[in-house]
Amino acid sequence: MTAKRMTLRRQAATALLLLSSSMAGVAHAETLQGALAKAYRTNPTLTGARAGQRATDENVPIQKAAGRPTANSQLQFQELVIRPSNSFLAPHRSASASGSIDVPIYSGGTVRNSVKAAETRVESGQANLRGTEASVFSQTVAAYMDVIRDIALVSLNAANVKVLEVNLQATNDRFEVGDVTRTDVAQSESRLELARSDLQRAESNLITSRENYIAMVGEAPVDLESPPALPGLPADPDSAVRVALADNPDILAAQKSREAARYDVKAAKGATLPTLSGFSQGSYTDYMDKDIAANKQAAVGATLTIPFYQGGRPAAQVRQNQALESQAIERQIEVERGVISQARAAYAALQASLRTIQSSQKAVDAAELSLEGVRAENSVGSRTILDILNAEQESLNAKVELVTARRNAYVAGFTLLAAMGHAEADDLGLESGTLYDPMVNYDRVEGKWFDWDYDGKPQAVSTRTVDTPAQNAKVDAVQP
Repeated sequence: MTAKRMTLRRQAATALLLLSSSMAGVAHAETLQGALAKAYRTNPTLTGARAGQRATDENVPIQKAAGRPTANSQLQFQELVIRPSNSFLAPHRSASASGSIDVPIYSGGTVRNSVKAAETRVESGQANLRGTEASVFSQTVAAYMDVIRDIALVSLNAANVKVLEVNLQATNDRFEVGDVTRTDVAQSESRLELARSDLQRAESNLITSRENYIAMVGEAPVDLESPPALPGLPADPDSAVRVALADNPDILAAQKSREAARYDVKAAKGATLPTLSGFSQGSYTDYMDKDIAANKQAAVGATLTIPFYQGGRPAAQVRQNQALESQAIERQIEVERGVISQARAAYAALQASLRTIQSSQKAVDAAELSLEGVRAENSVGSRTILDILNAEQESLNAKVELVTARRNAYVAGFTLLAAMGHAEADDLGLESGTLYDPMVNYDRVEGKWFDWDYDGKPQAVSTRTVDTPAQNAKVDAVQP
């Protein structure tokens, strides 16, 4: 990581922390940073990816083991039940022990290149882990914003139902005195039922959003605060792409996978080269008979193996790994294309949502003014009940559009940061606890030699949600 990028990350993290702390909160309110911190610690997708990376780390000592000495021993006891007819002097029983040590000296480069491939795949896996982290954070942000949006939509629709109920009652009263017609009453009833249907749909969406939030964060959403502004957004799509090509973890992972595939080809070619190993072996046999002397034997030496023909297997394995390298090359280009597309699309979505916010805010102000005017004009008989209903619907639509645009803008902005490789834990200032460092486990295991050096029994790190109550569509306050 370059010093410039570290500086940008620290500035982004500091800005997010300052924005989070400057917002007024309520008791037990949840911030976006708090939700991301919970997902970082206990989301099963992320904790599972970390476990998968630890498994990838073990490929390094596994490949190194092929270049290390091996030692074996064998103990045997033999009881002669029936003697051979031509050997009356054969002992009735014997006990023997033997041992050997084999030391690889040269393996044609297979071990060396296999270790390099494994080490490179560790780097690829660590980059993939960063990508998983950014993906989980993006989903968490979307879930957080969905809850905020759907709470607002339920409030707007509930307020609209209340307004239409009042309108219907007023229309009925005016109908009783002959001021309006049955058509006006029917129109009011129709709009009220449609509003109730919209409210039910909004409530269903809110329940879904809250359940999705639980799936990502592990806890039910409570009093979610408005999120802070996103720091470090690019000025144009070209800037976003340049940063993404340099920092996106998926691109780095694809590059490392390509390098690992190249080492696999070299390792496969080693199968056609000579191998050299040293050995030391000894044995001791006791015939358990004082008239027969024990047999002792020891030897040291070296073995040179020169392959001449192996049925075409080495060439097939080389060609296979060359094809896999070709696949990795194409995969790198595919990932690069996808990241460029994601960065440009997210930038465009962000800009469109920001413009929609501006337009929707103006529409909300204009619709409110229009509604007041229509109501005033209706009171003097120059506007109909239908005009009022249409004005109320336009006002509601403008508010819904504004709420939705705010959600879409924030999610698009965060998606853009993720595409740029700037939506990870150290970017977001999640310093409430120690951040997970995959190098800690790698440094712990990559040089291990001992055959019985196991880890403890695996335990769940993520939290279950089976005990969380089923969510409902209740909102704390309904505001028109």
